[in-house]
Amino acid sequence: MRPEQRTLILRVLALVFVIAVTVSLFLLRDRLQHLEFFGYPGIFLLSILANATVILPLPGVLITSAMGAVFDPFWVAVAAGSGAALGELSGYLAGFSGQGVVQRVKWHAQLEDWMRRYGDITILVLSFVPNPAFDVAGITAGALKLPLYRFLFWCWLGKVIKMLVFAYGGSTILNFVFPRG
Repeated sequence: MRPEQRTLILRVLALVFVIAVTVSLFLLRDRLQHLEFFGYPGIFLLSILANATVILPLPGVLITSAMGAVFDPFWVAVAAGSGAALGELSGYLAGFSGQGVVQRVKWHAQLEDWMRRYGDITILVLSFVPNPAFDVAGITAGALKLPLYRFLFWCWLGKVIKMLVFAYGGSTILNFVFPRG
């Protein structure tokens, strides 16, 4: 088998995997909330699942806010941010499978330019800002063959910082509404 054929097969398999995970998680979204009862590992797993969907968002930050009020907000953020970064691999793999999907998005050319010029910082900023468009950033990073370790590191850093805001926000709001005796 030629290297081009092997690469094509890997790309198709990656795209099929991402589509299957997205559809499965979207269909099972109501059952995923039961994982939060497993503490930090449950938060980590739930965050992976919430971020593994491509384009169809699941409420990962809402769960982080709620769990920040129940558990130590710092560790909630670390668990949720780490899970979120790993979950974003689905977008990266979708991008690795082929560029055709994201090139149709109107603002893709600008995002691709930012990714080429400021790849790491673009990933950091877009992973920190709560937005469903991060999937397109992950897809673009995969399509541009940005090294996986760089994508994961900057995505992880941005997600943990974002989850810190949501976890401490949830903790603060709960303590304000229900002050401890």
